[in-house]
Amino acid sequence: MTDLKKKSERTRNRLLTAASRIFAEKGFQEATIAEICEQAQTNIASVNYHFRDKETLYLESWRFAFNRELSQYPPDAGVSCDAAPEKRLAALIHSLIERVADENGHAFAILYKEMARPTRLLADILEKEIEPQRSQMFELLRECLGQAAEERHLQFCHDSIMGQCFQLLRLKQIQLARLRRQHPASSGDIKAYADHVVQFSLAGIQALRSRFP
Repeated sequence: MTDLKKKSERTRNRLLTAASRIFAEKGFQEATIAEICEQAQTNIASVNYHFRDKETLYLESWRFAFNRELSQYPPDAGVSCDAAPEKRLAALIHSLIERVADENGHAFAILYKEMARPTRLLADILEKEIEPQRSQMFELLRECLGQAAEERHLQFCHDSIMGQCFQLLRLKQIQLARLRRQHPASSGDIKAYADHVVQFSLAGIQALRSRFP
C-alpha cells in the first residue's frame, strides 16, 4: 500500500471512529458533519470523498462500530462449538452484555438512538449484520428447548433474553444523561449481571422444556 493510500485509509478510519462516537452520543438528527470532522481532524471534503453524504457515513460508522465490537467480544467467547448448548448460549449472552456495557462501544448506543428517533436508514444494514446473530441464538435456543418447541417459544425466549440485555443499555443511557446511576459500573458488576441473565434465562428455558413431550 502506498503512503497516499495509507494516509487515505487513516483518514477514513478517523472519520468512522469519530462518527460512531458522535452518532452514539447525539443520534443521527443532532450530529453534524462539522463536529465529526473536527474530532476526526479532517474536513468536509474528506467526508464527500470517502462517504458522499451524512447518510452513508451513518451507515458505515454503525457497521464499523458493530464489527469492531464483535471482534473484541466474539459471540462464542472462546467456548468450543462442541460444548453443551447451554454453555454456548451462556457465552453468547456474556458476549452480548459485554458489548452493550462497554463504555467505548457505540453500535448499541447508535441503535438505541435509532429506536428512539427512527431514520429508517439502518433497516437494510441491520438485517444483514444482525440477522446472523439472531439466527445463531435461535439455533441455540432450539437445541436447549428441544425440537418439540414451536417457533413462538423460540421467539419469546429470544425476546426475553434481548430485553434483559437492552435494559442494561437503557440504564447506561440514563447514566450518560446524568439522571441517576443505577446500572452496573464495574467489570465485576457486569459479570454478575451477565451471570444473572444466564441463570435466569436457562432456568426459564428448562421450565419450558419440561412442558414439551
